[in-house]
Amino acid sequence: MVKEVDPISLQVIGGALHSIAEQMGNVLYRMSYSSIIRESQDLGAGLFDRDYNTLCESDSTPMHIGSLPGYLRGIEKTIPLDAWKPGDCVIHNHPYFGASHSPDIGIVMPVFHGGELVGFSANTAHHVDIGAATPGLVIDIPDVFAEGMLLNGLKLYDQGVRNESLWNFIRGNTRVPGLVMGDLEAQIASAELGVRRFEELLTTYGKDTVIQATKQLMDYTETMLRREIAKIPDGDYVAEGFLDDDGRNRGVTLPLKVTVKVRGDGVEVDTTGSSPQVPTAFNVPFDGSTKVACFFAFRALLLDTYTHEEYIPQNEGSFRPVKVTSPLGSIFNPIAPAAAEARFSQIQRLCDLIIKALAPVLPDKCTAGNAAVLSFASYSGVRPNGDYWVFLEVNEAAMGGRPLSDGPDTVEELMRNTRNNPLEDLGMHLPLICDRYEVRDDAPPGAGKFRGGAGVVKSQRYLSPGFMTHESDRNEDAPWGIFGGREGACSKVEIRNIHTGKVSYQPAKFSGFRTEEGDIVTYYSPTGGGYGDPLERDADKVLDDVLDGFITAEHARDDYGVILSEVDDGYGWALDAEATRKLRAELARS
Repeated sequence: MVKEVDPISLQVIGGALHSIAEQMGNVLYRMSYSSIIRESQDLGAGLFDRDYNTLCESDSTPMHIGSLPGYLRGIEKTIPLDAWKPGDCVIHNHPYFGASHSPDIGIVMPVFHGGELVGFSANTAHHVDIGAATPGLVIDIPDVFAEGMLLNGLKLYDQGVRNESLWNFIRGNTRVPGLVMGDLEAQIASAELGVRRFEELLTTYGKDTVIQATKQLMDYTETMLRREIAKIPDGDYVAEGFLDDDGRNRGVTLPLKVTVKVRGDGVEVDTTGSSPQVPTAFNVPFDGSTKVACFFAFRALLLDTYTHEEYIPQNEGSFRPVKVTSPLGSIFNPIAPAAAEARFSQIQRLCDLIIKALAPVLPDKCTAGNAAVLSFASYSGVRPNGDYWVFLEVNEAAMGGRPLSDGPDTVEELMRNTRNNPLEDLGMHLPLICDRYEVRDDAPPGAGKFRGGAGVVKSQRYLSPGFMTHESDRNEDAPWGIFGGREGACSKVEIRNIHTGKVSYQPAKFSGFRTEEGDIVTYYSPTGGGYGDPLERDADKVLDDVLDGFITAEHARDDYGVILSEVDDGYGWALDAEATRKLRAELARS
């Protein structure tokens, strides 16, 4: 029987594991070529035991790291445990075999100690183009095969020998081989580092001690989450919403329904009642995305590292208390060969609905409605020499008001955690120029005691003809207010040509749109919902919002009952305290 690891050694080993995952993530994004990885850090990395449990994870995008156990279990259907050899390197991205979605390519390498397989080093990263029907992103396609290359548990290296045929196949089936092959090299380097560091840890402390420590750390994290779940009253908590459309059938909304079933120290998220699967790529892989979104939601709500004094390791233990149920054939659990590439807006809304469902019993932990969407834009074109250029961009949005503070403005909220692209990088490498990038000023944040966050507005101008695909949602369903707060504003997409002046408004999602030189694509993100009664907001904060341009004096009066007078003091507005007191009293009585 293996001896239990003492607390000090346990903390040292836990810290070492987290450090390894962080090093893996740093190597991956610093060595990558495409901006979606190099700048946005759309990636995840970590170590796993031979049962595919997450032992540690990089501080990067929750979607990536949470999905890696699914990748490993999908790979097992092709490569069983006894088929792994030292020096192997497997590539995988199949959405019906555990992957989060097809552009998120996983690289996995085995870790051996004393000739025994003890675990895996793995990472995923979003690749800029995998040869799909449209450059970069896809939405309106008939099936999973139109998503591009499907790599189902294939050995890129076999005992250290590179599979040149597979390498050449990948190079020959992407529009931007220079970026994709360079990013794959970065992933391999990251996984190799993880193997080496894990082996060093096993040698330093001994295999039995390290493996026992990982078990204790996972049990500890599980215990911590179960302790928090047990504080929630047992019951079924329901929230509903809808998605704009499926990217093809315009005007047909897709219902969303989430039931959170709390029983003791465990919880089940049931999406029964949500839309059936759709005929486009606007579906969600169950193992690699739907389940991961639910795991994330509870860890974010109940195990936030900034609200706990105790250190809580990031590992498989946080997944164990959460069960996820989605009917087969629904948008959150499609049946092959349905396409499932454009899935991020749906899982953002899934997280947001979990928060909404639990808000009545967790008022001190929940936010009002977040933007809970993803504006994922693919800009592309063909250079004069015949080579493609493809640029993927994730636009920021906003969070809802919170129990003690306003919602953050222009952030990557909920499951995203990606970074923005420096505009200088864009201008140096691509025939695009950013004409506008600032806080949204055409629609106010949701009013509340603590207002919602302000959204972002970004305009990108084509300097030559090209193509565009935009994967998003929430042009129709505004983020919700809570406890008397008002709802936020919906998103919108505008395309205007700088030469002709022609303007059109597009749906939130569109695919393979042909752009002309001078077309300016402007995205306005949703604004967050308000938390609490707007009449309880500090009047000085309302004045500050007017002075900062978040709202107008009319909004201050109509939404907050705050009366401002124009003054010639260099600021333009001052608070009329007595008029505000009278108006608020009148509004409170009505």
